[in-house]
Amino acid sequence: MSTERRAPLDRRKVAGTALRLLNETGLDGLTLRAIARELDVKAPALYWHFKDKQALLDEMATEMYRRMTADAVLDPADTWQERLLAVCRGLRTALTGYRDGAKVFSGSRFTGTEHAPAMESHLRVFTAAGFTLAQAVRAMRTANMYTIGFVTEEQGVRPLPGERREGYDVEERARRLAEFPLAAEAGKLLFDDYDEQFEDGLKLVLAGVEAAYGIR
Repeated sequence: MSTERRAPLDRRKVAGTALRLLNETGLDGLTLRAIARELDVKAPALYWHFKDKQALLDEMATEMYRRMTADAVLDPADTWQERLLAVCRGLRTALTGYRDGAKVFSGSRFTGTEHAPAMESHLRVFTAAGFTLAQAVRAMRTANMYTIGFVTEEQGVRPLPGERREGYDVEERARRLAEFPLAAEAGKLLFDDYDEQFEDGLKLVLAGVEAAYGIR
């Protein structure tokens, strides 16, 4: 057996290091070689744990979820609206804590079963309110996809809280679009106050679920 295989590494330690580096490098700059250097091991050591970068992203997403739910308290008395809002707000907070956090999370597969208790609780709240299981899954899936998509776009402008990418100056945009007054004015709604934007979108998701299934 090689000495690299006996290295004191585990998947969570590697994923945690990768998440720390993510804020420095972004997803495009995150490589197994860079992670290995940070851990003071040779890159092949990591391939005992992850066959490729997607496997690493799966573990990173799982670790993000573990951290997100570590201190979360789920109230079984929640209404379905309260639960949906809490889940989406918590997910957005978690994703915006990492550069490219939404990109890491999107399309990744959880590597364990840590998500199952919360998922079971969410579905119980919805089915107790009168949703069928299929309706509950569709409602939660739609809200989850809205949140991930929203944060993906948000992080395209604000990679991390307090940062802003060059080229997203709202006033400059308005000057360039002066011939198109509505489009110019829309910039303030599109590229500022993401907290308000997110909450507005959640209201639309809630209203859509209520309208589609007639459950209030």
